[in-house]
Amino acid sequence: MKLYFTPTSPFVRKVLVVVHELGLRERVETELLRPAPTQADPVLSGVNPLNKIPALVLEGGGVLYDSPVICEYLDVELGGRRLIPEGGAERWRVLRQQALSDGILDAGILVFYERQHRPGGLHWQPWLEGQAQKALQGLDALEAEVGAFGEAVDLAQISAATALGWLEFRAPLGDIRGARPRLFAWYDRFRERPSMRATEPHA
Repeated sequence: MKLYFTPTSPFVRKVLVVVHELGLRERVETELLRPAPTQADPVLSGVNPLNKIPALVLEGGGVLYDSPVICEYLDVELGGRRLIPEGGAERWRVLRQQALSDGILDAGILVFYERQHRPGGLHWQPWLEGQAQKALQGLDALEAEVGAFGEAVDLAQISAATALGWLEFRAPLGDIRGARPRLFAWYDRFRERPSMRATEPHA
């Protein structure tokens, strides 16, 4: 399989952490792309018409995107359902917490792009404040829910850790640790896992 990726994408990192946790590194090759939000990349557009990464080309042909679909495919088809429970309340908790972490990232990335790619004089402050508020509320929810994370690694934990890693790497919201001691105590332990250390983003 081939994964189109860029090393600074938190959604790509989520997939790569899943690959490591499931022992699939030998089965997934990576191809580096650096798509810009303002211009479609022709190679990426050839596999994903939305021009977004990650995109996974399967061994038998066909392409999967985006990260929740790729992660579930890897877990269900190749990983023995180790990261997403098959059914019941735990399945929906894991998927909901994945959606929470992805939503935090979506809002944080919009703040980052507004500041990085729009000329300073055109920054829309209410938009920045609104997106930042959504992300911070999401982080507060993770702080309240981190006690539900068990000893066994699941996709909810991977999603939360990669979201926190990107928010500290790019810092679109400033310091996010102060009011969330339980969340970051958990994160500082989780980030020492080999899968996290192997996928740390670098500018």
